[in-house]
Amino acid sequence: MLQTFLNSFRVPEIRKKLAFTAAMLAIYRLGAHIPAPGVDTEVLDRLTESFSGGGALGLLNLVSGGSLQRFAIFALGVMPYITASIILQLMTVVVPSLEKLRKEGEVGQQKITQYTRYLTVGLAFAQSIGFVFVIRSQSQVGEGILKSFTFGHVFVVVTTLTAGCVLVMWLGELITQRGIG
Repeated sequence: MLQTFLNSFRVPEIRKKLAFTAAMLAIYRLGAHIPAPGVDTEVLDRLTESFSGGGALGLLNLVSGGSLQRFAIFALGVMPYITASIILQLMTVVVPSLEKLRKEGEVGQQKITQYTRYLTVGLAFAQSIGFVFVIRSQSQVGEGILKSFTFGHVFVVVTTLTAGCVLVMWLGELITQRGIG
């Protein structure tokens, strides 16, 4: 088995795909360490202790690969995309027009994939809003994780988290098309 794995590096096409996938994963890991704009990292470090204690925040942080703990731009990860995919798969059974699209073959599947992307953006936006308010409720009285909790600042943070989720979705699609995904 090890020999088969080592032999795979001798094939140039597989080597390129592995290198591309590794590069995309490196970009993801980098984004998982970049904090969202306007986050007070000192206050966030103090709040980090509540993540390690378990509970709902600890579980969400575990699923996100630790990027929730850092309030990173990729904090949502692929969770909204997975949720959107599940919702659309269930809807193809219930909604006749979606069921018809599913049966149309590749053209219909591309349309469903496009709907999944749109739903992902909506879910990411909603989850970003929820995430900002949950994090705000977890902070201690008198010290906020967000340096300013005005509408404009919250909008920037929510937009950043949503854009981060869209970028993660795009990275995943690139890995599927050009990598080993």
